[in-house]
Amino acid sequence: MSQFSAEAEAELQSLLRQLLKSIKDRISGAPSIECAEEILLHLEETDKNFHNYEFVKYLRQYVESSLGAVIEEETESCARGEGYAVGSVQDTLVHAVTIKTRESGEYKQMMQTLKNTMMVVVESLINTFEEDQLRKEEMHRESQHQQSNSHYTDNCSDSDSSFNQSYAFIKQEQLQVLAEKLDPSKPKEVRWEALQALCCAPPSDVLSCESWSGLRRNLSAALADPDPDLSDKVLRFFAKTFSCSPLNVTREIYTSLAKSLESDFLYHKLSLPTGSAGIDVNRQDITRLLKQMRLMNDFQKEVTTFWIRHPEKYMEEIIESTFSLLSFFPEHGLETQGSEKALKPIHLIALLDIKATWFKKWMHGYYSRTVVFRLLERKYKSLIVAALQQCIHYYDSCDPVRDETAEVIHSMEHQHIGTAQRTLYTTKELEYMYFVHSLCVLGRLLMYTNGRKLFPITVWKRKDPVSLTDLVVILINIMYQHPKPPDSDSSHADTLSPTTLVMELLRTLGDRTECAVECLYQTPVIETLLAPIITLLKGKQVSIKQAKLNSPETTLIHIADTLARIATTERGLSLFLYERNLVSGEGEGISAAHVIVQFTQRLLAKELPLLRNAETSYGVSGAFIFVCRQMYNTCEGLQVLRPYGLHECIAAAWKKTSSLSERVPTPVPGAIPGTSSQELQNVVVWEETLLDNLLNFAATPKGLLLLQQTGAINECVTYMFSRFTKKLQVSRCEKFGYGVMVTQVAATAPGVVALHSSGFVQALVVEIWSVLECGREDVRVIYPKSTPMDPIDRSCLKSFLSLVNLLSSPHAVWELLGQQPLPNKAEYNLREMPTSITDLIDRLIAVNSDVKIHSLFNYEQSHTFGLRLLSVMCCNLDSLLLLESQYNISDMLLQCQKDNITDPSSGEGDFIIDGLSVERNHILVRMSVIGGPSERRLPLRVLQKGTDPYPWPMFSSYPLPNYYILNLPKTTRGKQDCEISAFLASTKNTEKDGSWMDTCRRQYCKAMTTKSNIVSGNVLADLLEKAVSHLSALPSERFFPPADYIASGSGIKTGSLSSVDQLGIQASLRYGRHLNLLRDNSEQDLCLLMKHCQELLSQQRAKLTSELYTLQGAYPGHDWFASTVFLIMAGDMERALRLLLHLSTLLTSAFLWPARLHGSVHLPMEIAQSSIHPVYSCTTHYVEMLLKTEVPLVFSAFRMSGFTPSQMCVQWLGQCFWNYLDWSEICHYVSTCVVMGPDYQVYMCVAVLKHLQQDILQHTQTQDLQVFLKEEPIQGFRVSNYLEYMEGLERSYRTMVLTDMNNISQRVS
Repeated sequence: MSQFSAEAEAELQSLLRQLLKSIKDRISGAPSIECAEEILLHLEETDKNFHNYEFVKYLRQYVESSLGAVIEEETESCARGEGYAVGSVQDTLVHAVTIKTRESGEYKQMMQTLKNTMMVVVESLINTFEEDQLRKEEMHRESQHQQSNSHYTDNCSDSDSSFNQSYAFIKQEQLQVLAEKLDPSKPKEVRWEALQALCCAPPSDVLSCESWSGLRRNLSAALADPDPDLSDKVLRFFAKTFSCSPLNVTREIYTSLAKSLESDFLYHKLSLPTGSAGIDVNRQDITRLLKQMRLMNDFQKEVTTFWIRHPEKYMEEIIESTFSLLSFFPEHGLETQGSEKALKPIHLIALLDIKATWFKKWMHGYYSRTVVFRLLERKYKSLIVAALQQCIHYYDSCDPVRDETAEVIHSMEHQHIGTAQRTLYTTKELEYMYFVHSLCVLGRLLMYTNGRKLFPITVWKRKDPVSLTDLVVILINIMYQHPKPPDSDSSHADTLSPTTLVMELLRTLGDRTECAVECLYQTPVIETLLAPIITLLKGKQVSIKQAKLNSPETTLIHIADTLARIATTERGLSLFLYERNLVSGEGEGISAAHVIVQFTQRLLAKELPLLRNAETSYGVSGAFIFVCRQMYNTCEGLQVLRPYGLHECIAAAWKKTSSLSERVPTPVPGAIPGTSSQELQNVVVWEETLLDNLLNFAATPKGLLLLQQTGAINECVTYMFSRFTKKLQVSRCEKFGYGVMVTQVAATAPGVVALHSSGFVQALVVEIWSVLECGREDVRVIYPKSTPMDPIDRSCLKSFLSLVNLLSSPHAVWELLGQQPLPNKAEYNLREMPTSITDLIDRLIAVNSDVKIHSLFNYEQSHTFGLRLLSVMCCNLDSLLLLESQYNISDMLLQCQKDNITDPSSGEGDFIIDGLSVERNHILVRMSVIGGPSERRLPLRVLQKGTDPYPWPMFSSYPLPNYYILNLPKTTRGKQDCEISAFLASTKNTEKDGSWMDTCRRQYCKAMTTKSNIVSGNVLADLLEKAVSHLSALPSERFFPPADYIASGSGIKTGSLSSVDQLGIQASLRYGRHLNLLRDNSEQDLCLLMKHCQELLSQQRAKLTSELYTLQGAYPGHDWFASTVFLIMAGDMERALRLLLHLSTLLTSAFLWPARLHGSVHLPMEIAQSSIHPVYSCTTHYVEMLLKTEVPLVFSAFRMSGFTPSQMCVQWLGQCFWNYLDWSEICHYVSTCVVMGPDYQVYMCVAVLKHLQQDILQHTQTQDLQVFLKEEPIQGFRVSNYLEYMEGLERSYRTMVLTDMNNISQRVS
């Protein structure tokens, strides 16, 4: 093919035109000619459709026909002559053939022919270019005139195609000519043709030309021209520039557009018609302004995505030009009352972007937000003043009776009906749009510190500046005024109503701490929110500005939602509970909490005639109970609300509702539910709401007691379990799940029984078994499960911690395991799953037969899991005694150790050290030795590096090696020469000296802070004896009546002790001998003391009928306090009994001596029946309250761990800190509580947790806080070091704590 024929040239020209059309968008986006050339040169690399273009296919065919023979010949020649091996150096062959072909004559001839032909084709295309352009412009002008009567949005500059122009390049001389032709003095046709040519030129060339300044003036003049053809053509050029030019170019166009609009508003002085007339957007001048404003608004919303890549001055020019335009306002004197109001730029921007999306985007990034605040503060504060003025104007002019706002919103929500579009907007609609836009702008400003610094703001016709609080109050009142949206408009969710907008703003402010503090947590705001409630409580109709609310139910629900969000934060809760700035119905100062709970009680009692509709009443009542719930699920909130007995009110409502819900008929498939059926379904939902709110009383120890007293604990726990299994959130305000609540419930006997009956315990056991033994069925064999590296694998850690939380309290162990034998079956089916705690112990802990071993798929991992669980359970001495007395756990472990030797047949040989034997050795030592951090040595569970990897001696029979028992120095019990002993010796008849106890406390504090080690031995015994004797002789200190008990009788000596008591006595004796406090013949005396104590307490035990295991007789655990007193008295039984008899009359005994009030007649019958001890419901309740205030990080760590401080404190106090503190500190704990007062028990626990703060935070991160607190002793804690801290707590909290302790004999409500 040497030459192209005429037909081939025509075909080539057509194919080239087709190619250019296909890549038109890519070329038109190029900022310069050089860029366009680069796009064409690299088209094959960037266009995936390159080889599908017909022009490319044609060229490929032409090349193959011209050079095909040459390439084949050269390939054969090179392969034959040079010996290239295909596959090894194939690239070399290709390179050689390419060079030979390009040097051939055929190639040179082909290129010359193709070049000549393409020159002809391109020249022909250029010649026809101008004709095509004129033809297209003529067609476009005709179509534009035909569409001139359509809605303005159909012909906006950025909605029609402003890019359908052919791409061309232009010279500087041509631009100079175009600038002259655009002069306003030129004829319209000349200017239009110049604009047409300008639209075809690259915007970058236009803006970089020397005559741009003059061209810009002429473009602005054309933009303001009343002829739509000219202004539309300028807008088309601007839109094209915005879409394809960098910011340094588009800012020039944008500022020109803004200044042009500003000039239009300045000179034309458009106005808003009065009355029912409105603005017709088809009016020529309005259409022109709207098109320009819409182009600006679209650019405002898009520019934020890229202006950070450019200098800040470019962004500042755009923002400032916008603010300059929007801050255009006529003089106030021109807008007199009754005259027409001016149409402002802000009206049009509100019409196009009613929720101020552009402003939200500008405020989102710090880069632009900083500039916005700087400009608003220095130059354009009038913009914010106008927005605030509009909100105030709306509030002042709004008439809630006439429902004008509802009509406006309804018309705006239904702008588009079919294909028809609205063209007329009334003045009221525009003013309302302006209000919505202003509200959104102000809401965005309030989110940021610099925005709030703009306040207070002075506005027109207001004497005092408007502060942040004033603005929020105004907005809340606007919410009150707005009527309920019509039910027919539910599909639109009422997004533009004032109520919705204000609620969105209040939620946004409430979610940000600093915003909430400055805007919401203010007394005037709380007063405004509670004003309708106080009015209703006074028995009056709610009215705002003498007009009744059209929808009080909806308003009350919104008020409750806002109050609940405030109450969820610490600052807001404190404001509700302690700020007494509100006026009650009796005219007294009252806090918000009291108003809310009183109103909630009235709602539940249905004493408010305003809320007649049952369904509406449920919604309002539920909303306000939820507000109260945010308060009573905290210790401090419950302290304030408890006098109202809200738990009884909710329980009464639940019982009444529950009786109604039982009448719900069984649904029939296909049947249409009737009205009555729907009402009953609403009743069921209401019943669940009440249960949910009752359940949240269980978030605190005292709240759990209140819940138990309502009789609804079983139903509440069942409801909790149903939500827990679905992994549902506790509420919209809770950050954590039900973990803390489950742990709190599991700390009490009735709570554990409720968990068991609900199915929670069984579900937990099945879940653990599934994780350990079953594995996942959906995992293919080719992806085997990873081998666990930790004793408790990560996959089962959560289940393990849940089980630890459940079994942490001895009450849980007593109820779930008491008198429950292990199955110990002769055969176990591999598909048989355990369903109870006893089954789990049988399968995972008491693995004492080959049958049990073979029933486990993962024997070592599962048995290790069980041993770790046993280790944690044994940390509680009462749980340990129950396991030992029922299952002989230690004998089983010793036998397993005996079997784990190198020669088990002969019973001799070395112990085999493996993971299980190490775990068993650790548990055996933990079970056998009692002592604090410096009194016993526990073997580690890990191997050491070096020649002796496990230096800890193993054993398979008692006594255990002395290696684990640390040698302690012998304590002398002789009289020590010290100030406190001298004081005790100098006072004989202390009963008549009223100030003796104060002197004793001062001497005790002095001794503890200077030389605490002297408060031990006989000095400690004398101190306790004299202090208790003095206190019990004072009628004011005698809390319980003196026991009429004679410590004699043969029946006492012949009585028997339970197996638990016998084991506890043996443990106490071992500890006492280890401390060198007891003689070898002290066992009989300790047994006799225990029998006396049991006889003494049995005489004061109430006659109870309960299914709880803990109430089936005497105290189910060992009396660790009596053993402690016995050791303090060095085994002197008579002295110890005398001290206990005197102590039993004091309030201190109720808390120091857990067995003292077990089922006691001194407690109200319903509390004794609950088996919830005052140590839990009172002491630990205040520990959690004080911890939240004094050591907040520790409190938060417990919440995050799903564990509770109350669980740990119950264990510490129940066993008098045995195994956690050294003996000297245990003595100081007892003496401090006796001498300083029972409330020091609370302060002691807080001090211990404060001491452990760093460890607690660390183990919260490693997710083993429960295990750490239970297994590890309290290292380094000394009561003397924290006595001053505890005295500080006494000064702050004694009145509250001691008052509640003195009320333990009264009903909780």
